[in-house]
Amino acid sequence: MASFIQSFKNTGYLQSSVNLLLFFMSWGIWWSFFQLWLKKDIAEGGLGFTNTQVGTVYSINSLATLVIMFAYGTLQDRLGYKRHIQVFIAAISALVGPFVIYVYEPLLHNNFMLGAILGSIVLSCGFMSGVGLLEALAERFSRRYNFEYGQARMWGSFGYALVALMAGFLFTINPHIDFWLGSLFGLANLMIVLFWKAPTPGAKAAKVEAESTQPGFREMASLLRMPALWIVIVIVFFSWTFYTVFDQQMFPDFYTSLFDTREAGERTYGVLNSVQVFAEAAMMGVVPLIMRKIGVHNTLLCGFAVMSLRILGCAVFADPVMISIVKMFHALEVPLCTLPIIRYFTLHFNPALSATLYLVGFQVSSQLGNVVLSPILGALNDAQGYQPTFFLISAVVACAGVFGFFTLKKDHEQVLGDPFIRDPKKVKGGVEPKPAAAPTQAPTVPHAPTQPAQDEDDTLK
Repeated sequence: MASFIQSFKNTGYLQSSVNLLLFFMSWGIWWSFFQLWLKKDIAEGGLGFTNTQVGTVYSINSLATLVIMFAYGTLQDRLGYKRHIQVFIAAISALVGPFVIYVYEPLLHNNFMLGAILGSIVLSCGFMSGVGLLEALAERFSRRYNFEYGQARMWGSFGYALVALMAGFLFTINPHIDFWLGSLFGLANLMIVLFWKAPTPGAKAAKVEAESTQPGFREMASLLRMPALWIVIVIVFFSWTFYTVFDQQMFPDFYTSLFDTREAGERTYGVLNSVQVFAEAAMMGVVPLIMRKIGVHNTLLCGFAVMSLRILGCAVFADPVMISIVKMFHALEVPLCTLPIIRYFTLHFNPALSATLYLVGFQVSSQLGNVVLSPILGALNDAQGYQPTFFLISAVVACAGVFGFFTLKKDHEQVLGDPFIRDPKKVKGGVEPKPAAAPTQAPTVPHAPTQPAQDEDDTLK
């Protein structure tokens, strides 16, 4: 608690936290009900799409996100700590309301494919690709300004929870209100990014930056020749991707259908979603402590287990109370997956490429899966219903977790990045095992200088 309070004196931490807070408020106020808006009857302010059409929209969104996210990661690794892309993202979020109401919605009604393609570019640039870039950038800032990434990312979840609480009630009045508020929060974020100048890093951080070289495109492309990265991509594809399709494209409509009226379901979903994200924000601060006790590898496997159980619970139960309890598993699953996966990349790969690694290995691979799976699972849902589809998704995620148990590197294996220091009280004999020697065929990627151990113990992503 003392270290958390002390972090408020760190300008770098405050700046990253406020940026994430406002970005997630701008995104969450409408994104939490995006699937319901696509399916809601036209007479009630929605678009009246089928599950197959919804799957097509998400698939096209993911395809655009796949391309834009890779470009974001590559460009940001070249820019280092410069915030040009962050300004661009904030500008788009400030315009989301006018774009959706006056451009996106009319096009989807009159020319579905053109509207879906144009919307995918704008929304991906501002939000779906933007979130991965901002998370990777905040992780980079945490190493530069010596604060815990999880505690900064926690404010993003907190902001999402705040707006999710009001979004459900506003959505039943008029879905357009949510989009206008998204623009308002986006405008506030744009002002913060433009006029709150980044602090000067300490002497130690400046020295490390001066000694390190920015990687080129060839070095970044060489990542795709690394088997260890492809193992992560395969696991993400069959776990996080399936889970994302379930949680974003199926669960909202499934949950609201359990109530007597859609309006009651939408309001209850808004409140439940807010409570869940508040718990998620709290877990963002707790999971780094869990990682110190059990390690990065084991924490990630726990995330896969919770993910599978959450989907299985929705397949087994049909009572709104039980489904609400199962929904709260999401508060555990998100930090148990996202925080250790970022730390996994900085542990087993070159930290200088952290933005590209996170975006390609986690975000891009999951979006690639969405492109393939969204229309397929949407059609399966139309044909078989929600719960048979949930059983299938849960089984696939469970298999991916088992595969990860045998293939993901343990914390002391192939340490090519920043070593991970566990709590010595939880390590056998009180001594952390030494990292294994790097493989003889090391990837041809420039290796950034290793941070001192005391810094890395404070940086648990």
